[in-house]
Amino acid sequence: MARMRIEPDDAPTARLSDGTVARVTPSGFVSGFELVVDGTPQSHVDLDDPTHLHFEYVARMGAVIDRLRMPGQPLTAVHLGAGALTLPRYVEATRPGSRQQVIELEPALWDLVRENLPLPRGASVRVRIGDARAGLARLPAGLTGAVDLLVSDVYSGAQTPAHLTTVEFYREAARLLAPDGVLLVNVSDGPGLAFARRQVATIREVLPEVIVLAEVQVLKGRRFGNLVVAASAAALPVEWLPRLIAAGPHPAKVAQGAEIVEMMRGARAATDADATPSPKPSASIFER
Repeated sequence: MARMRIEPDDAPTARLSDGTVARVTPSGFVSGFELVVDGTPQSHVDLDDPTHLHFEYVARMGAVIDRLRMPGQPLTAVHLGAGALTLPRYVEATRPGSRQQVIELEPALWDLVRENLPLPRGASVRVRIGDARAGLARLPAGLTGAVDLLVSDVYSGAQTPAHLTTVEFYREAARLLAPDGVLLVNVSDGPGLAFARRQVATIREVLPEVIVLAEVQVLKGRRFGNLVVAASAAALPVEWLPRLIAAGPHPAKVAQGAEIVEMMRGARAATDADATPSPKPSASIFER
């Protein structure tokens, strides 16, 4: 697909339902474009190379996706939170023939992306508009127990809404998974990892097999960043781990087993009655 030309001063924009503004701008660091919402970079897309995953946490999600099934085998995938559809594009490029469903809250955001960062012709990606949690119940019945990959990467501004962080939510999501299907969750947190530790405890109450991927200092709770939680009802193969670490970005760390138990220590699973949104990062974290 030919590279689109968008000058920063002419960046297409859309006003979302909460009054914030989304815009598509050329990346100032690498090839491709960024979707920025209320000053927060939410997605990076390279139309010429959909396998180019610029954001570190997205690259880690891609590394997990690469381990699912046989290389190149089509997947059945559900994505909660569209952004600029970085991961659906990646799955389409690396696993042609995959069937994918996307749930996005903001119709104006999806219109902005569709018009300015179009999907490849023939991609089997269905975008549904609505709340991610409510949308789970409206997905085709045939997906129940048949989804290989479920990605939860939902943000309102720079925070994950509280109702998408609870045991009840993860139970609704887990019912879609195939017996060995994998849930991937983007969790953002800062020093101390209070929110992330609670999320790990919450997810593990629903899906017993859990690993966490992150940059070393983030996983140690020394700075704000993104952690990728991968979870399944089935054992996650241990042979994945060296490959996940080698895939980077570096320095990378994968927590498993006893490290997960220690990470959860003292953390209580979040419920609909007491959940909170993810912490909001300082605006300086996006200054690159």
